[in-house]
Amino acid sequence: MSLAQERKTLPHTLLLLFLSFQFLITPVSKADEETAASVYFLPTVEFAVETFNQKSQEEYAYRVEHILSSWEEKVDFPAVYSMKLQMRRTMCKKFEESLDTCPFQQSNSPNN
Repeated sequence: MSLAQERKTLPHTLLLLFLSFQFLITPVSKADEETAASVYFLPTVEFAVETFNQKSQEEYAYRVEHILSSWEEKVDFPAVYSMKLQMRRTMCKKFEESLDTCPFQQSNSPNN
């Protein structure tokens, strides 16, 4: 390859190199955002279930059977999550320890 051809290809090579770094960096920052969201989501679900159980007139506690849907509201701070949960009554009373492992009561239909 002649010197003139090398000079023409050098800017193109640098451009490709620069663009490839952009593609590598973008998914990482997106992954960081998703990780941050997932760090806050589960404690938010736990808080929602605790609040539900405290305000409920039921003797027995409820816990999440399935997360049907969830989304993060578009606000700057604090993070706001909306969620649709399928919950079931457990065999444990409301203020017992380890409600996460408490078995569900037998029922024909889940409670929403």
